[in-house]
Amino acid sequence: MKNGSRLAALGGVVVAGALALSACGSDDNTTASSSGAPAGDIDCAKASVNAAGSSAQKNAIEEWTKVYASKCAGANLNYNPSGSGAGIQAFTGGQVSFAGSDSALKPEEATAAQQRCKGSSALNLPMVVGPVAVVYNVPGVDGVKLSPETIGKIFSGKITKWNDPALAAENGGAKLPSSDIKPVYRSDESGTTDNFTNYLHTVVPKIWTWEKAKKWPNSTGQGAAKSDGVTSQVKSTEGAISYVEMSYATNNKLQTAKVKNGAGEYAELSPDSASKAVAGAQVVGTGNDVALKIDYSTKEAGAYPIVLVTYEIACEKGLPAEQAGFVKSFLTYTASADGQKILTEHGYAPLPENVLTKVQTSVKALS
Repeated sequence: MKNGSRLAALGGVVVAGALALSACGSDDNTTASSSGAPAGDIDCAKASVNAAGSSAQKNAIEEWTKVYASKCAGANLNYNPSGSGAGIQAFTGGQVSFAGSDSALKPEEATAAQQRCKGSSALNLPMVVGPVAVVYNVPGVDGVKLSPETIGKIFSGKITKWNDPALAAENGGAKLPSSDIKPVYRSDESGTTDNFTNYLHTVVPKIWTWEKAKKWPNSTGQGAAKSDGVTSQVKSTEGAISYVEMSYATNNKLQTAKVKNGAGEYAELSPDSASKAVAGAQVVGTGNDVALKIDYSTKEAGAYPIVLVTYEIACEKGLPAEQAGFVKSFLTYTASADGQKILTEHGYAPLPENVLTKVQTSVKALS
């Protein structure tokens, strides 16, 4: 398959992970397109388009594609959840029309993307709020409370037992076992890892001395590839602890910890508590770029502090017309009220209104 050969070239990406929007239509990335008549609230575009990147938003993309496909005959999106790093590489290399990334473009990535966009800028467009769940597998012990200090010590190998005094102090009355803590980390480059390590380095830098990174920076624990791999490893390993997007934790019924925020509360993970954290984010992008800086030490009441935002990385201008039309149409839908409403049903949080309005304005500027 022509599309498959392109995506397979991305360093071993599994094409079977791609999501087809339509059972019919070409798999060619450059199929001719035309704007269709509006279907409901969606102004459809007919094209066959490739996209790749963040596995954190895989479940969201699946739901969005189902709706878009049901209303837009002849539309075909193949999304490969290859990870944020691979997605950006595919985008800057011209192999996909847009990419999903759990962190905004770095300066060197933005430069490469500008070449991809024929001199125009690539925009960071927040689309999915994916709270990062601290998940674990300790039968009979639900709702474990963890401070950032304790999390940092666990993932740096300084706390190794579930009944460690620090854990016991935070979880008075809980019957914590004396068994080993078995950390699991993402073995591939990941925006989730980038956000999780950024959280630790920002909030407890004296404990977590590594800089933020897409690649896990130490050898504590065992690695597992992609979100699905981490989820499976935690489910099958008693005593395990890891970090994964809330949608994966919810869909796989994993135990999730309550995490202490800047206000001193142990916040429970939920779409509402995650949206509260993002509402206070600072927009650091310029023009139509909506890159955000998250306040991990938020003192907002009830805010869950470990959140990531998945961006759709898209050319403001410069794509071939058929691809540009599809990207604008699809992202207009995902940034709509209906598109965002879907997220809460599948383990994500919607963008807060103050961020969403900026994103909608930026998507309108795509051409």
